[in-house]
Amino acid sequence: MAFTWRFPAALALGVLPLVFAPAPVLVLAWTAIVLALAGLDLALAASPKTLRVERAKLAPVRLTETARSTLTIVNPGRRTARLAARDAWTASAGAEEELRHLRVPAGQARRTAGTLRPWRRGDFDADLVTIRSFGPLGLAGRQRSLEAPGRLRVLPEFRSRRHLPSRLARLREMDGRVAAQVRGQGTEFDSLRDYALGDDVRSIDWRATARAEHVMVRTWRPERDRRVVIVLDTSRWAAGRVGDQTRLDAGIETALLLGALAAAGGDRVELLAADRVVRGRVAPVIGSTTLARLADQLALVEPALVEANWTLIAAQVRSLVRRRALVVLITSTDPAVVEVGLMTVLDTLLARHVVMVARVRDPATAELLAGRQDADAVFDAAAAQRRELAVAAMESRLRAMGAHVVTALPEALAPAVADSYLGLKAAGRL
Repeated sequence: MAFTWRFPAALALGVLPLVFAPAPVLVLAWTAIVLALAGLDLALAASPKTLRVERAKLAPVRLTETARSTLTIVNPGRRTARLAARDAWTASAGAEEELRHLRVPAGQARRTAGTLRPWRRGDFDADLVTIRSFGPLGLAGRQRSLEAPGRLRVLPEFRSRRHLPSRLARLREMDGRVAAQVRGQGTEFDSLRDYALGDDVRSIDWRATARAEHVMVRTWRPERDRRVVIVLDTSRWAAGRVGDQTRLDAGIETALLLGALAAAGGDRVELLAADRVVRGRVAPVIGSTTLARLADQLALVEPALVEANWTLIAAQVRSLVRRRALVVLITSTDPAVVEVGLMTVLDTLLARHVVMVARVRDPATAELLAGRQDADAVFDAAAAQRRELAVAAMESRLRAMGAHVVTALPEALAPAVADSYLGLKAAGRL
């Protein structure tokens, strides 16, 4: 049972006669009348046990977008239901307008919708829907919680989407759909055309020239249908914050942009998110569904406060791809981490694949390096400089072994990795 604001307001009216005629018996009589009216109101209220609540299926939304949680309340009884419904969600779902008032006539159904503004990615489940059914006087009502299961999946925001059009334009130019085809080691033959001033003489097809009786050149296009394996390190390194986000968030943005670009380039994209166990995996996918599948899987990935098991990760990469592929490792290049982790399996990966190592640079490091205000700031700057030199030495060592190393600030990492991928593709290195 529940009371509305009208019940105490009605009781308060019984105090007014005491100002003119102090008679406690009047107060007791008025209280009894109000209680009787509340009991009658409660008896006339529709029973919430007879109501049925149905929830519309929620489509996935991207972080920072809103979703509409729609409930349909069916009243199969003989009385009009005057209701207040509360749809309970976890706090991260950002539910607004939780208390909804509606009137459902007998034998009919009504819909009500609320707004969800999630502030984290992942899956969020709806709890019970609490219904209060009030009588015609609005003094008291019955309360019951009804099951209405529902789930909202919040996908990564994909802020780096704004970099996709310019990279797709470069990809189309490389592919010959906007400008002339290019030639490079490992590129694929496309077609023959007449020689034009400025063409590379090495591209002249002498047999075709002899048949056509004028100079013909071969055109080439970048390799297609190659494998791109994105490995996202979800160990404790990924849980560290850089600016207003974690390193994992920057890695997710990088994986989404690279996956969308590689799919547009005709390559097969695979994803592996792991630390000591596999946290997420996307089987080889090509075409327009690539971005949706990557986003759906990455929505559930969270960092774990453990060290990465690179032996396991390398074994998973070998199980994913047998032929030569571009393996993009989004991880740390800190010497203390690389020496006992990635370095133990890098030779094996480089022997079979093209390896790119992508690292998120902490913007706070630049502030530490510039610190000269006092002795503490100078010591912090010296420590930051020493660490930067150690990381730079490790990255030089990785490059000497044959890996491509990309280091950038969180917002710049995704486009930097995309540019490196385009460079390898244009050079026929995939």
